[in-house]
This record gives sequence, C-alpha cells and structure tokens, in this order.
Amino acid sequence: MTSTVSTSFTLIPNQKYRRSSRRSKPFCNTVDTDSESLSTLGNFKALPLEIFQMVLKYLSVKDISMLSMVSKAVSNRLINYISTSSGNRRLLLQDFHNLEISGKREGSCVLEHYRSLGLLLKRCTLLLPTKDRLKYIHKILSEVSCFKLSGCPSPLHCLGLQCYGVFLQTLTAGWDELECHRVFNFLCELSNLPRKVQTVVSSKPGSARKLELRIRLFCRSVLLNHWIHRSDSAFWLTRILKPWPMVNQARLLYIIFGPVSSLNGHVVWQKMIEGPTDETSLKGLADAIKLLYDTEAKEWTADDVISLVDELSVVPREWLMENNARLLILSGNNICFTFMASKAVNGRAVELARLVVFLALVCEKDLYCMDWAVKMMQKVCKVFSTPGERNNFLQSVENAFAHMIMDMLQSVMSGDRDEEDSSFLNLFHLVNAQANFHKEILYLTMRSTST
Repeated sequence: MTSTVSTSFTLIPNQKYRRSSRRSKPFCNTVDTDSESLSTLGNFKALPLEIFQMVLKYLSVKDISMLSMVSKAVSNRLINYISTSSGNRRLLLQDFHNLEISGKREGSCVLEHYRSLGLLLKRCTLLLPTKDRLKYIHKILSEVSCFKLSGCPSPLHCLGLQCYGVFLQTLTAGWDELECHRVFNFLCELSNLPRKVQTVVSSKPGSARKLELRIRLFCRSVLLNHWIHRSDSAFWLTRILKPWPMVNQARLLYIIFGPVSSLNGHVVWQKMIEGPTDETSLKGLADAIKLLYDTEAKEWTADDVISLVDELSVVPREWLMENNARLLILSGNNICFTFMASKAVNGRAVELARLVVFLALVCEKDLYCMDWAVKMMQKVCKVFSTPGERNNFLQSVENAFAHMIMDMLQSVMSGDRDEEDSSFLNLFHLVNAQANFHKEILYLTMRSTST
C-alpha cells in the first residue's frame, strides 16, 4: 500500500444537486435601482446608502443577520456594506493575540462575534450555489492572515483558528454531506492541507515539528472542536483521515490527538515508548477512536478501527504494553473486547495473555474495579473455539504474571533504581494486581458454585 495520497481523495459525483443547480448570479457592487427592488426596501428606500450604512453601525452583528432576511434588496445592501472597507473593519475583528483577554470573557466575545458573523453570511448567501457561497466568503475573509494554516507567526497564542472554526461551524450547520464535502475540498485547496500532511506523515516523526503543530491546530480548531453532534465530528475526522493509507492514518491521528509538550505545544513522539503515561496523554486518542467506532461513523467498520488501533500502537515505535492497555480501557468496553477478540481469533494467545496482565496492572494503578478485567477475560475466553485453546490461554496468563514479576524483581535486586524508585513501585503494583485479580476470580467461582 503506497503512502502517497490520491489526488481524488474527495471527488464529488458528476451529478447536479438541488442547491448547485440554481442559476449562479454574481454579487453586484451597486444597489439595485429598479422599482421592484426599491419597493422591497420598505422605509429604507428613503435613506441614502451612506445613511443606511451609518444605521448599521448601531446594530449588533446578530441584528444585522436578522435584517438580511427581510428581502433580497436589503440583503444586497448588506452584502455591499460587508464588502466596503468600513464594513470590513467593523465585522472582521482581528484582535486574536491579546493574551490578557484570550482566556477570559473578551475572548469569548470574539468567538461569539464570529459565530454571529457566520450566521450573517449564511443568510446573505442563502440563495447562492455552494461553490459561489464559498468563493464570496473566501473573498471576504482572505485578508485575515490568522485564518490560514500557516498565516499566524504565533499560532499557540492566537484565537484566529478558533474563530474561523466557529464561523465555519455556524455557516455549514444543516448543510448536507455533499455540500460539506465541497467545503472540505475548498479548505484543502486554500490551505494546501493534503501536501502538508503528506510532508509530515512521510517524514521522520518530529523532523517537522512546527508543521506538525500547525496541522494539529488547524484540524482541531477549524474542523473538529466546535461541533455539537458526534456525527458531525465523525464526518470531519473521516474527511481528514480516510484519504490516507492506514499507517499514515495512525501517524496523523497521533499528530492531531497525541500528547504535546506544555512548553511549546510540539508533539511528544517518545511519550508512549519511554515509560508509562497517564490518562491525560491518552484521552484525546481514546476519544477519537471511540468517535470512529460509533455507528454514526458510516465509513468505518469495526475491523478498520481495530486495525487503526493496532497501527497506532507502533507509532513511532512499539509502545509499552501498559500504555496500550490504558488506551484500550479509555476507549471503552466494546473496542477493548473487539481488539482482544481479534487477537484470540488470529492465534495470538501469548500476546493476549500479556495484555490481560497489563489490563489488571492498569486497573490496580488507576483504581479501576478489578472485576472489570476479570469479566473481560471471561468474555474473551468464549471466543476460543475449543476448551484446549481456552486452557492454553489461561495458562499463558498465569505464565505472564510469573515472568513479569520475576523480571521486575530482578530489576529491583540489581539495584537499578531511579529517583522515584519506579522499579520497586511497579513490582508493588503488579503483585497487588495479581492478588486482586485472583481474588475476583475466586469470588466469581464461589458465586457460580453456590447458585
């Protein structure tokens, strides 16, 4: 499977659809002067254009968007106003970098302003085909450098991409999938996103740190973060991932949702390899996997998602098994069982046994109920086709516990300790995990024999 992206990654069928079959009519830069247009202006027809635009300064953006619904003539006047330099200054707020306000009420006000602006342009361009709507809106927003993937010199401290994402979410809310395909294609063409993604997924991890950061921020802030319904989030995440081979999908998923440095925001590629990590570092990846596994993500089968999880566990190299186990737990029961059942069906019983041990270890460390790990193992046992295979698997689980305890004990006895004495702590947790795991098995056995 090649790692190069297909040039037709989001082709739209050559078929006319309702919105696109409308007759396109370019925007005019002058107000309609015929009698029919003037009559639909109502009392506004008595106002010179300059006075009308002065009145608009006293209206909120949300009020202006309501006004655009009065008639086509009023909408045209508003379109003219938006295109003027005074309208641009009024509507295209660009104070995205003031760190004193970006996290407080004023920052929320800027986001709300662009949500209202999205509604205004949605209503003003209501009668246009999608292609023409996008061209006009791009013409209006093209001067805002912070809306571009590589446009802002300080993207970590900028609200620009978030404002752009809120704007697009409001603009496209309620559009059908074909129209949203067009939006994604249009954004890819403007931002050159496919070529930039090709660069990072085909390069050595971390060799293009700044570009990885920009792709992460653009995908999250513009395409993914602002949707209310999970089906919408799944649609846009699918658009980002599906054009690529599975190995590149896993790399891209890690870039977008993997752990980052708190100092510079760069992706931390060694996090899953060097030592056990925490839930915070894995939560984004787990949530993305759950999103794709949901039935609302129509273009993903269970096998697709499990293959993606399997591929993710070797990005950039093979993860520690404890981090694999923690990711599966965070991904939910269905994904965890399907992943384990896949290993059982494919004859990877020894690997599955080690995974069971690490599931128990994570339950012990993170204070999850140990009976969950036992019930998961019990459920997986039913996947084996013969009693002999099941018994071999259970023996492999016990062998895995024994080998891991011996390895950790040897590490402790060798005196190879760090400042946190992690070797001894790991041995402590593993012994307790084994004890609690077998305690739950005993409880389960006793309950079944007493009934």
